[in-house]
Amino acid sequence: MSRAGVRQTLAWRQGASLAAFLIPGVALWLPSGYSWGAALLLLCALIGAPGWWGRPLDAGTRRLSLLIAAMALLWGLDTGPHFGFGSAEAPLKYLAALPCLWFAVAAPPRPGALWAGLAVGGIGSGLLAMVQRHGLHLERAHGFTNAVQYGDLSLLIGLMALVTLAALWLRLTPPQRLLLAAGGVLGLIGSLLSQTRGGWLALVLVAPVFGIVLARRGMAAQAGRAALALAATLLLAWPFTHTELAGRLALVNSEVQAYVEHHDASTSIGQRFEHWQLAAHMGADRPLLGWGGDYEAEKARRVAAGQADPVVLEFTHAHNELMDMFARRGLVGVALLLLYMLVPLWLFWPTPARVRGAAGDAPDPVRLALCLVGILLPLAYIGFGLTQVFFAHNSGHMFYLFMLVIVQGALAGPAAAPEAGLPVGVAAGR
Repeated sequence: MSRAGVRQTLAWRQGASLAAFLIPGVALWLPSGYSWGAALLLLCALIGAPGWWGRPLDAGTRRLSLLIAAMALLWGLDTGPHFGFGSAEAPLKYLAALPCLWFAVAAPPRPGALWAGLAVGGIGSGLLAMVQRHGLHLERAHGFTNAVQYGDLSLLIGLMALVTLAALWLRLTPPQRLLLAAGGVLGLIGSLLSQTRGGWLALVLVAPVFGIVLARRGMAAQAGRAALALAATLLLAWPFTHTELAGRLALVNSEVQAYVEHHDASTSIGQRFEHWQLAAHMGADRPLLGWGGDYEAEKARRVAAGQADPVVLEFTHAHNELMDMFARRGLVGVALLLLYMLVPLWLFWPTPARVRGAAGDAPDPVRLALCLVGILLPLAYIGFGLTQVFFAHNSGHMFYLFMLVIVQGALAGPAAAPEAGLPVGVAAGR
Protein backbone atom coordinates (compact mmCIF):
# COMPACT_ATOMS: atom_id res chain seq x y z
CA MET A 1 0.00 0.00 0.00
CA SER A 2 1.25 3.48 -0.83
CA ARG A 3 2.04 6.04 1.85
CA ALA A 4 -1.11 7.98 0.90
CA GLY A 5 -3.16 4.78 1.21
CA VAL A 6 -1.71 4.10 4.66
CA ARG A 7 -2.56 7.62 5.77
CA GLN A 8 -6.11 7.27 4.48
CA THR A 9 -6.55 3.93 6.26
CA LEU A 10 -5.31 5.43 9.52
CA ALA A 11 -7.69 8.36 9.09
CA TRP A 12 -10.66 6.04 8.62
CA ARG A 13 -9.61 4.03 11.68
CA GLN A 14 -9.52 7.28 13.64
CA GLY A 15 -13.07 8.03 12.54
CA ALA A 16 -14.25 4.53 13.47
CA SER A 17 -12.44 4.79 16.80
CA LEU A 18 -14.09 8.11 17.62
CA ALA A 19 -17.47 6.54 16.88
CA ALA A 20 -16.57 3.59 19.13
CA PHE A 21 -15.88 6.08 21.91
CA LEU A 22 -19.03 8.12 21.37
CA ILE A 23 -21.58 5.27 21.16
CA PRO A 24 -21.27 4.32 24.85
CA GLY A 25 -19.40 7.46 25.89
CA VAL A 26 -22.24 9.98 25.51
CA ALA A 27 -25.16 7.54 25.28
CA LEU A 28 -26.97 8.67 28.41
CA TRP A 29 -25.68 12.01 29.60
CA LEU A 30 -26.38 13.97 26.40
CA PRO A 31 -29.75 14.25 24.60
CA SER A 32 -30.00 11.39 22.07
CA GLY A 33 -26.39 10.63 22.95
CA TYR A 34 -26.67 7.05 21.73
CA SER A 35 -27.14 8.40 18.17
CA TRP A 36 -24.06 10.63 17.95
CA GLY A 37 -21.50 7.90 17.36
CA ALA A 38 -23.85 6.06 15.00
CA ALA A 39 -24.27 9.20 12.88
CA LEU A 40 -20.49 9.69 12.71
CA LEU A 41 -19.96 6.05 11.76
CA LEU A 42 -22.56 6.31 8.98
CA LEU A 43 -20.94 9.48 7.66
CA CYS A 44 -17.52 7.79 7.58
CA ALA A 45 -19.00 4.71 5.92
CA LEU A 46 -20.65 6.73 3.15
CA ILE A 47 -17.64 8.95 2.44
CA GLY A 48 -15.23 6.03 2.63
CA ALA A 49 -17.36 3.66 0.55
CA PRO A 50 -14.75 3.30 -2.25
CA GLY A 51 -12.39 1.80 0.32
CA TRP A 52 -14.70 -0.94 1.61
CA TRP A 53 -17.19 -1.56 -1.22
CA GLY A 54 -16.66 -5.01 -2.72
CA ARG A 55 -14.31 -6.08 0.05
CA PRO A 56 -14.82 -9.78 0.99
CA LEU A 57 -16.57 -10.28 4.32
CA ASP A 58 -15.71 -12.96 6.85
CA ALA A 59 -18.34 -15.53 7.77
CA GLY A 60 -19.26 -13.86 11.06
CA THR A 61 -19.82 -10.48 9.43
CA ARG A 62 -21.95 -12.08 6.70
CA ARG A 63 -24.15 -13.77 9.31
CA LEU A 64 -24.48 -10.57 11.30
CA SER A 65 -25.37 -8.66 8.12
CA LEU A 66 -28.11 -11.14 7.22
CA LEU A 67 -29.48 -10.96 10.75
CA ILE A 68 -29.59 -7.14 10.73
CA ALA A 69 -31.31 -7.17 7.32
CA ALA A 70 -33.89 -9.69 8.58
CA MET A 71 -34.61 -7.53 11.61
CA ALA A 72 -35.06 -4.49 9.37
CA LEU A 73 -37.71 -6.44 7.47
CA LEU A 74 -39.37 -7.60 10.68
CA TRP A 75 -39.63 -4.11 12.20
CA GLY A 76 -40.98 -2.71 8.94
CA LEU A 77 -43.79 -5.21 8.35
CA ASP A 78 -47.27 -5.15 9.81
CA THR A 79 -47.83 -8.87 10.03
CA GLY A 80 -51.48 -8.94 11.07
CA PRO A 81 -54.67 -9.18 9.03
CA HIS A 82 -53.77 -6.01 7.09
CA PHE A 83 -50.36 -7.24 5.99
CA GLY A 84 -48.06 -4.61 4.55
CA PHE A 85 -45.37 -2.08 5.35
CA GLY A 86 -45.64 -0.10 8.57
CA SER A 87 -43.35 2.55 9.95
CA ALA A 88 -40.03 3.00 8.16
CA GLU A 89 -38.20 4.52 11.15
CA ALA A 90 -36.81 1.35 12.75
CA PRO A 91 -36.02 -0.42 9.42
CA LEU A 92 -34.02 2.59 8.20
CA LYS A 93 -31.84 2.45 11.33
CA TYR A 94 -31.07 -1.21 10.65
CA LEU A 95 -30.40 -0.68 6.96
CA ALA A 96 -28.09 2.23 7.85
CA ALA A 97 -26.19 -0.06 10.21
CA LEU A 98 -25.16 -2.37 7.36
CA PRO A 99 -22.69 0.01 5.65
CA CYS A 100 -21.50 0.99 9.15
CA LEU A 101 -20.74 -2.67 9.87
CA TRP A 102 -18.86 -3.19 6.61
CA PHE A 103 -16.90 0.02 7.17
CA ALA A 104 -16.05 -0.93 10.76
CA VAL A 105 -14.72 -4.31 9.63
CA ALA A 106 -12.63 -2.67 6.89
CA ALA A 107 -11.35 0.10 9.20
CA PRO A 108 -11.42 -1.57 12.64
CA PRO A 109 -11.87 0.83 15.56
CA ARG A 110 -9.18 0.69 18.21
CA PRO A 111 -10.42 -1.30 21.21
CA GLY A 112 -9.07 1.32 23.59
CA ALA A 113 -11.49 3.88 22.19
CA LEU A 114 -14.31 1.59 23.26
CA TRP A 115 -12.80 1.15 26.73
CA ALA A 116 -12.56 4.93 27.08
CA GLY A 117 -16.16 5.30 25.95
CA LEU A 118 -17.38 2.79 28.53
CA ALA A 119 -15.50 4.62 31.29
CA VAL A 120 -16.73 8.08 30.30
CA GLY A 121 -20.24 6.80 29.63
CA GLY A 122 -20.53 5.23 33.07
CA ILE A 123 -19.08 8.28 34.80
CA GLY A 124 -21.39 10.68 32.93
CA SER A 125 -24.45 8.54 33.60
CA GLY A 126 -23.78 8.25 37.32
CA LEU A 127 -23.02 11.96 37.76
CA LEU A 128 -26.16 12.98 35.86
CA ALA A 129 -28.24 10.61 37.97
CA MET A 130 -26.81 12.11 41.16
CA VAL A 131 -27.58 15.64 39.95
CA GLN A 132 -31.15 14.70 39.03
CA ARG A 133 -31.86 12.76 42.23
CA HIS A 134 -29.97 14.74 44.89
CA GLY A 135 -29.58 18.13 43.18
CA LEU A 136 -32.91 18.55 41.38
CA HIS A 137 -34.70 16.23 43.87
CA LEU A 138 -36.45 14.23 41.19
CA GLU A 139 -38.14 11.08 42.39
CA ARG A 140 -36.17 8.93 39.94
CA ALA A 141 -33.17 9.65 37.73
CA HIS A 142 -34.11 9.36 34.07
CA GLY A 143 -31.48 11.29 32.12
CA PHE A 144 -32.96 12.32 28.78
CA THR A 145 -35.13 9.22 28.35
CA ASN A 146 -37.40 7.30 30.74
CA ALA A 147 -36.18 5.88 34.05
CA VAL A 148 -36.31 2.22 32.97
CA GLN A 149 -34.29 2.68 29.77
CA TYR A 150 -31.86 4.98 31.55
CA GLY A 151 -31.34 2.69 34.52
CA ASP A 152 -30.90 -0.45 32.45
CA LEU A 153 -28.46 1.08 29.98
CA SER A 154 -26.51 2.70 32.82
CA LEU A 155 -26.24 -0.71 34.45
CA LEU A 156 -25.10 -2.28 31.17
CA ILE A 157 -22.41 0.35 30.55
CA GLY A 158 -21.20 -0.01 34.14
CA LEU A 159 -20.99 -3.81 33.83
CA MET A 160 -19.12 -3.51 30.53
CA ALA A 161 -16.59 -1.22 32.18
CA LEU A 162 -16.12 -3.69 35.04
CA VAL A 163 -15.61 -6.77 32.84
CA THR A 164 -13.12 -4.78 30.76
CA LEU A 165 -11.29 -3.81 33.93
CA ALA A 166 -11.15 -7.44 35.06
CA ALA A 167 -9.95 -8.80 31.71
CA LEU A 168 -7.30 -6.12 31.12
CA TRP A 169 -6.15 -5.59 34.71
CA LEU A 170 -2.53 -6.63 34.18
CA ARG A 171 -2.19 -4.55 31.00
CA LEU A 172 -3.60 -1.32 32.40
CA THR A 173 -1.79 1.45 34.21
CA PRO A 174 -3.17 2.59 37.61
CA PRO A 175 -4.86 5.69 36.08
CA GLN A 176 -6.53 3.51 33.46
CA ARG A 177 -7.77 1.11 36.13
CA LEU A 178 -9.13 4.02 38.12
CA LEU A 179 -10.96 5.41 35.09
CA LEU A 180 -12.66 2.10 34.26
CA ALA A 181 -13.46 1.47 37.93
CA ALA A 182 -15.09 4.90 38.15
CA GLY A 183 -17.12 4.12 35.05
CA GLY A 184 -18.26 0.85 36.58
CA VAL A 185 -19.15 2.33 39.97
CA LEU A 186 -20.96 5.37 38.62
CA GLY A 187 -22.75 3.37 35.93
CA LEU A 188 -24.25 1.14 38.59
CA ILE A 189 -25.05 4.15 40.77
CA GLY A 190 -26.93 5.66 37.84
CA SER A 191 -28.98 2.48 37.59
CA LEU A 192 -29.71 2.40 41.32
CA LEU A 193 -30.79 6.05 41.38
CA SER A 194 -33.21 5.36 38.55
CA GLN A 195 -34.87 2.90 40.97
CA THR A 196 -35.33 0.45 38.11
CA ARG A 197 -35.88 -2.97 39.63
CA GLY A 198 -36.40 -5.14 36.56
CA GLY A 199 -33.00 -4.50 35.03
CA TRP A 200 -31.24 -6.01 37.98
CA LEU A 201 -32.74 -9.36 37.00
CA ALA A 202 -30.10 -9.27 34.27
CA LEU A 203 -27.44 -9.80 36.95
CA VAL A 204 -29.04 -13.14 37.82
CA LEU A 205 -28.44 -14.23 34.23
CA VAL A 206 -25.10 -12.52 33.61
CA ALA A 207 -23.22 -13.48 36.79
CA PRO A 208 -23.35 -17.31 36.45
CA VAL A 209 -22.68 -17.22 32.70
CA PHE A 210 -19.59 -15.08 33.16
CA GLY A 211 -18.42 -17.27 36.05
CA ILE A 212 -18.70 -20.39 33.88
CA VAL A 213 -17.04 -18.73 30.87
CA LEU A 214 -14.02 -17.53 32.82
CA ALA A 215 -13.68 -20.75 34.82
CA ARG A 216 -13.72 -22.87 31.65
CA ARG A 217 -10.99 -20.71 30.17
CA GLY A 218 -8.81 -21.19 33.26
CA MET A 219 -9.28 -17.53 34.16
CA ALA A 220 -10.15 -17.81 37.82
CA ALA A 221 -8.19 -14.65 38.57
CA GLN A 222 -10.28 -12.61 36.11
CA ALA A 223 -13.47 -14.09 37.54
CA GLY A 224 -12.34 -13.21 41.04
CA ARG A 225 -11.45 -9.66 40.02
CA ALA A 226 -14.82 -9.23 38.33
CA ALA A 227 -16.66 -10.47 41.42
CA LEU A 228 -14.62 -8.23 43.70
CA ALA A 229 -15.18 -5.25 41.41
CA LEU A 230 -18.93 -5.80 41.46
CA ALA A 231 -19.02 -6.28 45.23
CA ALA A 232 -16.91 -3.16 45.80
CA THR A 233 -19.14 -1.19 43.44
CA LEU A 234 -22.29 -2.17 45.32
CA LEU A 235 -20.67 -1.25 48.64
CA LEU A 236 -19.59 2.14 47.30
CA ALA A 237 -23.02 2.76 45.81
CA TRP A 238 -24.95 1.82 48.95
CA PRO A 239 -24.67 5.19 50.78
CA PHE A 240 -26.09 7.00 47.74
CA THR A 241 -28.94 4.64 47.03
CA HIS A 242 -29.95 2.51 50.01
CA THR A 243 -33.00 4.57 51.04
CA GLU A 244 -34.59 4.64 47.60
CA LEU A 245 -33.63 1.06 46.75
CA ALA A 246 -34.97 -0.36 50.00
CA GLY A 247 -38.29 1.38 49.42
CA ARG A 248 -38.60 0.14 45.87
CA LEU A 249 -37.74 -3.44 46.81
CA ALA A 250 -40.24 -3.37 49.68
CA LEU A 251 -43.00 -2.64 47.15
CA VAL A 252 -42.34 -5.86 45.24
CA ASN A 253 -43.95 -8.20 47.76
CA SER A 254 -46.93 -5.95 48.40
CA GLU A 255 -47.62 -5.38 44.69
CA VAL A 256 -47.40 -9.10 43.87
CA GLN A 257 -49.67 -9.93 46.80
CA ALA A 258 -52.18 -7.25 45.77
CA TYR A 259 -52.44 -8.69 42.26
CA VAL A 260 -52.68 -12.32 43.37
CA GLU A 261 -55.28 -11.68 46.08
CA HIS A 262 -57.27 -8.75 44.67
CA HIS A 263 -56.32 -8.62 40.98
CA ASP A 264 -54.99 -5.10 41.54
CA ALA A 265 -53.52 -4.09 38.20
CA SER A 266 -52.93 -0.46 39.16
CA THR A 267 -49.41 -1.07 40.51
CA SER A 268 -46.18 -1.34 38.50
CA ILE A 269 -45.99 -5.10 38.91
CA GLY A 270 -49.76 -5.57 38.69
CA GLN A 271 -50.03 -3.92 35.28
CA ARG A 272 -47.13 -6.06 34.04
CA PHE A 273 -48.91 -9.24 35.09
CA GLU A 274 -52.08 -7.98 33.39
CA HIS A 275 -50.19 -7.14 30.20
CA TRP A 276 -48.44 -10.51 30.10
CA GLN A 277 -51.72 -12.36 30.45
CA LEU A 278 -53.36 -10.27 27.74
CA ALA A 279 -50.39 -10.63 25.36
CA ALA A 280 -50.38 -14.40 25.83
CA HIS A 281 -54.07 -14.64 24.93
CA MET A 282 -53.69 -12.32 21.93
CA GLY A 283 -50.69 -14.27 20.63
CA ALA A 284 -52.49 -17.58 21.08
CA ASP A 285 -55.35 -16.32 18.91
CA ARG A 286 -52.99 -15.40 16.04
CA PRO A 287 -49.92 -17.58 16.80
CA LEU A 288 -48.11 -17.44 13.46
CA LEU A 289 -47.98 -13.75 12.52
CA GLY A 290 -49.64 -11.95 15.43
CA TRP A 291 -51.85 -8.86 15.27
CA GLY A 292 -49.40 -6.50 13.58
CA GLY A 293 -50.80 -3.01 13.06
CA ASP A 294 -54.10 -4.04 14.65
CA TYR A 295 -52.44 -4.71 18.01
CA GLU A 296 -53.65 -1.52 19.75
CA ALA A 297 -57.18 -1.76 18.35
CA GLU A 298 -57.50 -5.38 19.42
CA LYS A 299 -56.18 -4.56 22.87
CA ALA A 300 -58.81 -1.81 23.23
CA ARG A 301 -61.54 -4.18 22.03
CA ARG A 302 -60.62 -6.76 24.66
CA VAL A 303 -60.57 -4.14 27.41
CA ALA A 304 -64.04 -2.98 26.33
CA ALA A 305 -65.19 -6.60 26.47
CA GLY A 306 -63.94 -6.89 30.04
CA GLN A 307 -61.13 -9.28 29.18
CA ALA A 308 -58.38 -7.03 30.59
CA ASP A 309 -58.04 -4.14 33.01
CA PRO A 310 -58.19 -0.67 31.39
CA VAL A 311 -54.73 0.09 32.85
CA VAL A 312 -53.17 -1.73 29.87
CA LEU A 313 -54.37 1.03 27.55
CA GLU A 314 -52.00 3.47 29.26
CA PHE A 315 -48.98 1.63 27.83
CA THR A 316 -47.97 0.89 24.25
CA HIS A 317 -46.25 -2.44 24.89
CA ALA A 318 -46.60 -5.53 27.08
CA HIS A 319 -43.54 -4.97 29.33
CA ASN A 320 -42.01 -8.26 28.24
CA GLU A 321 -39.97 -8.49 25.04
CA LEU A 322 -41.00 -11.99 23.96
CA MET A 323 -44.65 -11.69 25.00
CA ASP A 324 -44.99 -8.36 23.20
CA MET A 325 -43.41 -9.82 20.06
CA PHE A 326 -45.68 -12.89 20.26
CA ALA A 327 -48.80 -10.70 20.36
CA ARG A 328 -47.62 -8.34 17.59
CA ARG A 329 -45.74 -10.59 15.16
CA GLY A 330 -46.42 -14.14 16.33
CA LEU A 331 -44.01 -17.04 16.43
CA VAL A 332 -42.20 -15.78 13.32
CA GLY A 333 -41.30 -12.59 15.17
CA VAL A 334 -40.35 -14.47 18.32
CA ALA A 335 -38.00 -16.72 16.34
CA LEU A 336 -36.25 -13.75 14.71
CA LEU A 337 -35.98 -11.91 18.03
CA LEU A 338 -34.38 -14.96 19.63
CA LEU A 339 -31.91 -15.16 16.76
CA TYR A 340 -31.14 -11.46 17.26
CA MET A 341 -30.03 -12.35 20.79
CA LEU A 342 -28.49 -15.78 20.30
CA VAL A 343 -26.49 -15.23 17.10
CA PRO A 344 -24.36 -12.41 18.61
CA LEU A 345 -23.95 -14.51 21.74
CA TRP A 346 -22.55 -17.29 19.55
CA LEU A 347 -20.46 -14.95 17.36
CA PHE A 348 -18.75 -13.31 20.36
CA TRP A 349 -18.50 -16.34 22.63
CA PRO A 350 -14.85 -16.36 23.86
CA THR A 351 -13.68 -19.63 22.34
CA PRO A 352 -9.91 -20.35 22.46
CA ALA A 353 -9.60 -19.60 18.73
CA ARG A 354 -11.50 -16.32 19.02
CA VAL A 355 -9.43 -14.92 21.88
CA ARG A 356 -6.07 -16.27 20.75
CA GLY A 357 -3.47 -13.58 20.15
CA ALA A 358 -1.24 -13.31 17.11
CA ALA A 359 1.83 -14.32 19.10
CA GLY A 360 0.71 -17.84 19.90
CA ASP A 361 -1.81 -19.98 21.74
CA ALA A 362 -2.12 -17.78 24.82
CA PRO A 363 -5.38 -15.81 25.12
CA ASP A 364 -5.04 -12.16 24.21
CA PRO A 365 -6.62 -10.05 27.01
CA VAL A 366 -7.83 -7.38 24.58
CA ARG A 367 -9.68 -9.87 22.40
CA LEU A 368 -11.05 -11.54 25.54
CA ALA A 369 -12.35 -8.18 26.80
CA LEU A 370 -14.04 -7.52 23.42
CA CYS A 371 -15.72 -10.92 23.50
CA LEU A 372 -16.90 -10.40 27.08
CA VAL A 373 -18.39 -7.02 26.20
CA GLY A 374 -19.96 -8.64 23.12
CA ILE A 375 -21.73 -11.43 25.01
CA LEU A 376 -22.73 -9.11 27.83
CA LEU A 377 -24.83 -7.11 25.37
CA PRO A 378 -27.37 -9.85 24.42
CA LEU A 379 -27.29 -11.42 27.88
CA ALA A 380 -28.23 -8.12 29.52
CA TYR A 381 -30.93 -7.41 26.93
CA ILE A 382 -32.45 -10.83 27.59
CA GLY A 383 -32.59 -9.95 31.29
CA PHE A 384 -33.97 -6.47 30.62
CA GLY A 385 -36.60 -7.94 28.32
CA LEU A 386 -38.20 -9.89 31.14
CA THR A 387 -39.92 -6.74 32.42
CA GLN A 388 -39.44 -4.18 29.63
CA VAL A 389 -39.79 -4.05 25.85
CA PHE A 390 -36.41 -2.52 25.17
CA PHE A 391 -36.90 -2.48 21.41
CA ALA A 392 -39.98 -0.31 21.77
CA HIS A 393 -37.58 2.59 22.35
CA ASN A 394 -35.04 4.28 20.11
CA SER A 395 -32.35 3.98 22.79
CA GLY A 396 -32.87 0.22 22.92
CA HIS A 397 -32.49 -0.20 19.17
CA MET A 398 -29.54 2.15 18.73
CA PHE A 399 -27.38 0.98 21.61
CA TYR A 400 -27.74 -2.73 20.86
CA LEU A 401 -27.41 -2.40 17.10
CA PHE A 402 -24.36 -0.14 16.99
CA MET A 403 -22.55 -1.81 19.87
CA LEU A 404 -22.80 -5.02 17.81
CA VAL A 405 -21.22 -3.13 14.91
CA ILE A 406 -18.38 -1.75 17.03
CA VAL A 407 -17.50 -5.03 18.73
CA GLN A 408 -17.54 -6.96 15.44
CA GLY A 409 -15.40 -4.29 13.82
CA ALA A 410 -12.89 -4.17 16.68
CA LEU A 411 -12.51 -7.95 16.62
CA ALA A 412 -11.58 -7.68 12.94
CA GLY A 413 -8.54 -5.58 13.85
CA PRO A 414 -5.00 -6.72 14.63
CA ALA A 415 -4.84 -9.24 17.45
CA ALA A 416 -1.36 -8.30 18.56
CA ALA A 417 -1.38 -5.78 21.39
CA PRO A 418 -4.02 -3.31 20.22
CA GLU A 419 -3.78 0.12 21.81
CA ALA A 420 -5.75 0.73 24.96
CA GLY A 421 -6.48 4.28 23.88
CA LEU A 422 -7.65 5.38 27.32
CA PRO A 423 -7.16 9.12 27.68
CA VAL A 424 -4.20 8.99 30.02
CA GLY A 425 -1.51 8.92 27.38
CA VAL A 426 -0.42 5.30 27.84
CA ALA A 427 -1.16 2.34 25.61
CA ALA A 428 -2.06 -0.91 27.29
CA GLY A 429 0.02 -3.89 26.42
CA ARG A 430 2.87 -1.80 25.09
